[in-house]
Amino acid sequence: MKFDSKNNPPFSFSSLSHKHNHVFVKFAVLSLLLGLGFRLFVYNPIQFPSETPDPSSLLGENVTFQPPADTSPVSGDLPVDESLPASENLTSRNVTEKCDIFTGQWVPDSSGPYYTSETCQYVETHQNCMKNGRPDSGYIYWRWKPSDCELPKFDPQRFLDFMRNKSFAFIGDSISRNHVQSLLCTLSQVEEAVQVYHDKEYRSRRWHFPSYNFTLSVIWTPFLLKAAIFEDIYGVSSGEIQLHLDKLDTQWTEQYTNFDYVIIAGGKWFLKTAIYYENNTIKGCHYCPGKNLTELGFDHAYRKALQLIFNFFTSSNHKAHVLFRTTTPDHFENGEWFSGGYCNRTGPFKEGEVNLTAVDTTLRNVELEEFEKAVEIGSTKGATLKLIDTTHLSLLRPDGHPGVYREFQPFAKGKHGKLQNDCLHWCLPGPIDSWNDLVMQTLFSG
Repeated sequence: MKFDSKNNPPFSFSSLSHKHNHVFVKFAVLSLLLGLGFRLFVYNPIQFPSETPDPSSLLGENVTFQPPADTSPVSGDLPVDESLPASENLTSRNVTEKCDIFTGQWVPDSSGPYYTSETCQYVETHQNCMKNGRPDSGYIYWRWKPSDCELPKFDPQRFLDFMRNKSFAFIGDSISRNHVQSLLCTLSQVEEAVQVYHDKEYRSRRWHFPSYNFTLSVIWTPFLLKAAIFEDIYGVSSGEIQLHLDKLDTQWTEQYTNFDYVIIAGGKWFLKTAIYYENNTIKGCHYCPGKNLTELGFDHAYRKALQLIFNFFTSSNHKAHVLFRTTTPDHFENGEWFSGGYCNRTGPFKEGEVNLTAVDTTLRNVELEEFEKAVEIGSTKGATLKLIDTTHLSLLRPDGHPGVYREFQPFAKGKHGKLQNDCLHWCLPGPIDSWNDLVMQTLFSG
């Protein structure tokens, strides 16, 4: 509390000469002493702390303000306290924006997801873990908590308001489709989308939210490059993939100008056997024994692809907001998907309990290196590129995959044959729902 001497009542010394009563003299002297003491108190540089110090005043050079935890659905930015000056609210928001939302831990969250596999029509059979008989449900009661700040829970109403009269495309492989289905399920709590397009295999689709004139698309292009793929829907191949390292897939590039926002991702398909082309000429391959071709490696192909993709974005006259999502690790243990690998854990890993594989580390390093170059180039050309780094937080969730519950009642009586595990895609609902929190915060942070 501060005191101001001008608020003190005036004190007249002349009145003492007219007072002869001893009592009044003593009273006047006492008043004089009190007045002098009061003035000394006011002008001395001594201040008492207020009962509720301003958080921004505690921010030193190496101090970060952490807002109080709140697991309720809130808007993208920190709530603004109208009782504080605008500068103080701005300080809190800026601190949060500088926080690394991709570094943290998974913490219990009893509120659970917005939807269930019963209430959302967009959950595909092989992602519908509960309906398929998975006996545990603890994997849906976790949320991602950054180390140095709070990550607001996805707000479907605010997201749709933000996307009014806009279009958003997810471009990539089946993980991108997995993600867009999670988003659709969450947004359906506000409004159901109307499907307006799908390709023959339902891999690429488009939806419209009539009340918001918002269009949401997913474009299946596993390499993001021009490729001839000879696989059926079960992943069984009848020939090597023919991959052109110098040509982007026109299926997505020709639609790019229709989109206001894009989230693009890839990675895993580059681990497959493929013949590499440039200028329509074979240049080498990845894992093609007996072909007498130069082994160039998946990392060579992935780097070439990202360089081509980022150059497309930074050079285009159309400046959509581009989000690049990093590679997603799988959680096969004691084998791969084709050799008996499985994932039967029922809880998250803690920090330090698991590391990326050498392959995923290579993919991630290539991504970060090429993204950093693209951001530097894009900053001079007006391109907006932002990173959605889901790799590490996804690594900590071995419990979120369908596993054998990609099929209905895999252990039912009368069923025979080897069970196939899916330890790459995510149950819906599941950990992938938290990716929406990351996307919303990234978009709304400017």
